[in-house]
Amino acid sequence: MKTISVKREGSRWYVILSCDDVPAGPLPATGAVAGVDTGVASLVTTSDGVHVANPRHLAVTADRLAGAQRELARKKRGSRRRRKAVARVAALHGKVRRQRLDGAHKAALALVGCYDVIVHEDLRIANMTRSASGTIAQPGRNVAQKSGLNRSILDAGWGVFLTVLAHKAESAGRELIAVNPAGTSRTCSRCGHCARANRVTHAEFACTACGHAAHADVNAAVNILRAGLALRRAAEAA
Repeated sequence: MKTISVKREGSRWYVILSCDDVPAGPLPATGAVAGVDTGVASLVTTSDGVHVANPRHLAVTADRLAGAQRELARKKRGSRRRRKAVARVAALHGKVRRQRLDGAHKAALALVGCYDVIVHEDLRIANMTRSASGTIAQPGRNVAQKSGLNRSILDAGWGVFLTVLAHKAESAGRELIAVNPAGTSRTCSRCGHCARANRVTHAEFACTACGHAAHADVNAAVNILRAGLALRRAAEAA
């Protein structure tokens, strides 16, 4: 054992143990590979067509959280009631965080149990959720829509999921490959034609060149898998 840390979050106490030389437990090989597309409607969609629902924990708790924050705003600063109101808001945020982490662990565990090689998008989440408000001289466009999308992305917890997936894949002896997501949602997985018009709706993909139709997230996951396997072959040949 290297370190022991004690942490308090509200009324909860945690002990974190950091150990060295912990034996890994590789899982038996399955011979299966998969590309995974992260999204807002579904947290994860695999190239096999499996959808893992996005539970939207923050959205579910939004009304209770808004009520708790209104109560907090009405309390006198420095008062005992205000401290209790602060604790209630913190408890709600903590519950959402734990629910999101639990969902990420379950989704990641299912993936590493089924696939030897998992390919995912190399997402830059901080850039994707950057504010669209702009400046006074150059105000942003569709600010309300972008703000809503940012909330949905953060509520989905892509960063938490990918971090947990990386840890579980390493422990299970699985191979994890990150690929550039550019064009994966607009490229036809059958003929390779890339165009914005291919993405009919958020869920529908219809290639304007060959007519191939599929669920948009499944089509993207197939492209992600193909790109990852190409990177793998190039690395093996080098």
